[in-house]
Amino acid sequence: MGLDMILMLVLMFAMLYFFMIRPENKRKKEAQNLRDSLKVGDVITTIGGIVGTICKVDESTIVIETSADRVRIEFTKWAVSSKNVAPTQPNA
Repeated sequence: MGLDMILMLVLMFAMLYFFMIRPENKRKKEAQNLRDSLKVGDVITTIGGIVGTICKVDESTIVIETSADRVRIEFTKWAVSSKNVAPTQPNA
């Protein structure tokens, strides 16, 4: 009876690890790799929904241009949500 209970607890903790903890650590690692790979010219979206092109990268911050008016805003790297593909302009 006692061995069954211990086995059930071990099984529950193993399931918790494989279904919750491990995928979360994987997502964190992918997000950190994304933030470490940022470079000038990348188009990014912040966690606040601001889209812009990176024009300067420092150790912990980035500066992006957000519009044709060349508005520049500085963000910390952890505020980057995703890296987008730069839009291509059609030839006129």
